[in-house]
Amino acid sequence: MRKSSDLVVSSLALASGALLLDAWWRSRYSFRGQVVLITGGSRGLGLVIARQLAREGARLVICSRTTEQVRRAQEELCSLGAEVIAFTCDITDRTDVGGLIDQVLHEWGHIDVLINDAGVIRVGPVETMDLDDYRAALDTHFWGPLYLINAVYPGMKARGRGRIVNITSIGGRVSVPHLLPYNASKFALVGLSEGLRAEFAKDGILVTTVVPGLMRTGSPRNAEFKGRHRAEHAWFTLGDATRLLSMSAQRAASQIVEACRRGDAAITLSLPARMAELLHAIFPGWTADFLAIVNRVLPGPGGIGHGAARGEDSESWVAPSVLTALNDRAAARNNEL
Repeated sequence: MRKSSDLVVSSLALASGALLLDAWWRSRYSFRGQVVLITGGSRGLGLVIARQLAREGARLVICSRTTEQVRRAQEELCSLGAEVIAFTCDITDRTDVGGLIDQVLHEWGHIDVLINDAGVIRVGPVETMDLDDYRAALDTHFWGPLYLINAVYPGMKARGRGRIVNITSIGGRVSVPHLLPYNASKFALVGLSEGLRAEFAKDGILVTTVVPGLMRTGSPRNAEFKGRHRAEHAWFTLGDATRLLSMSAQRAASQIVEACRRGDAAITLSLPARMAELLHAIFPGWTADFLAIVNRVLPGPGGIGHGAARGEDSESWVAPSVLTALNDRAAARNNEL
């Protein structure tokens, strides 16, 4: 009996040692000289991640649908001493994605890390959402990342190594009212990302699913709002700007970079997001009922109805104001203006 007990203890000790050794080895991964492709890298969280990787010596590829934004981001990153290739690319267009990958491979020969960060968001009650809103969200958050993953996979597989980071959302774990197209598309990306983690491991490719909560990136200016768009913009921006509910883009980017370095399977950013994820996993009925109450206090239909207004066209006395100062400063820092 004692021998069996000793054997179990020894086995556990060996397993623990192996896990610690694996974690230590992964933490030694260096981004210096690595080719890193970041979609949505011209502004917001993507730009903040690019800055951190630039300081680590990565060779950066950034893309955006907006030529002027991606040019400004390239200039800034080059000023940090990074090698940067910038492209105007619509990731929802498979031909555009193919052209982007072909040009990167022609310039630098391979891609070591893919970070899928590009995103769109439309805010409003379900009555104001059209099928096109769902299509646009799925095109950007599911099909776009899938096009890019399929494009980089053969090269990564041939080299027997690679890293893919899919930046999803707490909305891909807990469906929040007034964000249904966004939630549905992020749930799809979570499922894709977690499944790829299991299937790509045999090829030496580590896939990381990032689940951020609210972040102070300055993104509400470029979000779209439907229905009573000024009221929708106000509550959305206040949540993003509240220190207790949201985290800074810099802190989020640091954690994402470290998760990629370690090759983590998944990471949820911010304590409120982790709490929401845990509560929903344990008490899904309770969280659904609670969110139904939250929905009652959010703006109802009306206003511009099915029309959509950008955040910069939905401002009110609430936002921008002293209440949203943290997010307003983030917008200026992160090329969101």
